[in-house]
Amino acid sequence: MSDEISVAAARPLRRDAQARRDALIEAARLCFARAGYFVPLEDIADAAGVGRGTFYRNFKDRMALALAVFEQEVERMQARLDPALALDQALAQVVLEGADAATLFARLALDMPRDGADRAAFDGLRRRLEELFEPVAARARRDGMLAPELGARDLVLAMRMLSGLLLKHSSAAERRQQVEDAVRLLLAGLRPRPIPTP
Repeated sequence: MSDEISVAAARPLRRDAQARRDALIEAARLCFARAGYFVPLEDIADAAGVGRGTFYRNFKDRMALALAVFEQEVERMQARLDPALALDQALAQVVLEGADAATLFARLALDMPRDGADRAAFDGLRRRLEELFEPVAARARRDGMLAPELGARDLVLAMRMLSGLLLKHSSAAERRQQVEDAVRLLLAGLRPRPIPTP
C-alpha cells in the first residue's frame, strides 16, 4: 500500500457506518458507469439504500464521492494487475477491466481544481496508479518492449489513450479485438529504435 493519504476518512468508522459508506461507493461506481458522472446524487443515495443526510455525512460533494470511487478502482487494479505479464497483455487487461475507472479519471481531471485537498487526493491516486505500472515498465524495458527513456507514467498515459477508444455499446469480443489491435499499433511506437550508423 502506498504512503499516500487515503481519500477515506482518517479515523475508523463503526461497522454499520462503514457498510453505508461502502454501499454509497459501490452504488456510485455503478451509477457513474450506467448514467455518467452527472447522475443525480439522490439516485446514488437511493441505489445505496440510504438517505441524503447519510450521503452528506460521508461525502461533502460529488467530487469527494468520485475520488473515493477512483481510490477503490485503483485498489482493485492493484489486486488484479500481474507484474509478470508481458506489456501487451498487461495493457490490454487494464484497459478492458478498467474502462469505467479510466472514464472517471478523465472526468475528474477535467473538473479538478488547481490546488486544495481534492487536487492533493487526485494527484496521490494518480501516483499510486503509476506505481502499479513500475514493475511492468521495468520488465518491458528488460525485454526490449519499451524504450529506455519511457516508464510507468508513459504507460498510464498509454492506458488512458487506449481507454478512449472503447465504445460503450460494443460487444465484449469487439472491445477485446479493438484493444488488441490498438495495443499492437501503440507498442510499435514504444519499442526502442535502433541507432542509425553513420
